[in-house]
Amino acid sequence: MSNIRSVLVTGATGQQGGAVVRALIARGHRVRAISRKPDSDGAKRLAAAGVEVVAGNLDDGVSVAKAASGVDTMFLMGNSYEAGVEAETRQGILAADAAKAAGIGHLIYSSVGDADKKTGIPHFDSKYLVEQHLAGLGIPYTISAPVAFMENTVAPWAIDGLRQGVYAAALPPTRVLQQITIDDIGAFVAVLAERCEQVFGKRFDIAGDELSGEQQAKILSEVLGRPIRYQELPIAAIRQQSEDTALMFEWFDRTGYDADLSALRRDFPEVGWHRYADWAKGFNWSVLDKTAG
Repeated sequence: MSNIRSVLVTGATGQQGGAVVRALIARGHRVRAISRKPDSDGAKRLAAAGVEVVAGNLDDGVSVAKAASGVDTMFLMGNSYEAGVEAETRQGILAADAAKAAGIGHLIYSSVGDADKKTGIPHFDSKYLVEQHLAGLGIPYTISAPVAFMENTVAPWAIDGLRQGVYAAALPPTRVLQQITIDDIGAFVAVLAERCEQVFGKRFDIAGDELSGEQQAKILSEVLGRPIRYQELPIAAIRQQSEDTALMFEWFDRTGYDADLSALRRDFPEVGWHRYADWAKGFNWSVLDKTAG
């Protein structure tokens, strides 16, 4: 490949950042990862895969600037669930400033679909504040804005239900929700890194499929070979756990994501976009055989 990029990835030991790392390596790019714990098992696995792991964290601009030195591109993402929405915004702005100081040629920021539409969802708004800061920084940047993850089907809060034959979410059974698999997010970011100036200053809402909870349950039944029924969770139960999450599901029901699936498939065919059924058929369902805990 003549267009080899060197890319600094944040969140590399996590779900989305890990997918970005895998996609970049698969396409022949050089990857550097910033890690708060370079001696952790996750960081060691990255190193074994050929990733250069450097110490640093998003609360320390100096460490980010040092990690970003000498690379072409930076993939930046936050984690509001871990850090909180205010910290996510603060860290994103700090890291973006550090990227500029390091002379990064292309900053790819991971936001969320429709964060630019005044949703009122705290962990959407926190990312949009970083987007606005990026727009005023005067550096080449691109926004990757994924919708809901298909992998949420097997998230810790959902797996026990599946074991009992239930797929549950706080949406009416026929309400359609756009979704994407993390592998497609990783592939999309890798393509953005390769396209460089073709995508500077652009924002992309990305999704691979759109379907209802009932449709998901039907696909899961077919793939698993046993009945899975859809169950609508009361929004009040979600609100008891998290006001932020409750606001998100209310927005899903009222408005919802609006990524242009056909345009994405036309303009970025190399991503290989997965439908929900594709993801389900390719997933290792042995996780359902494991006992809870």
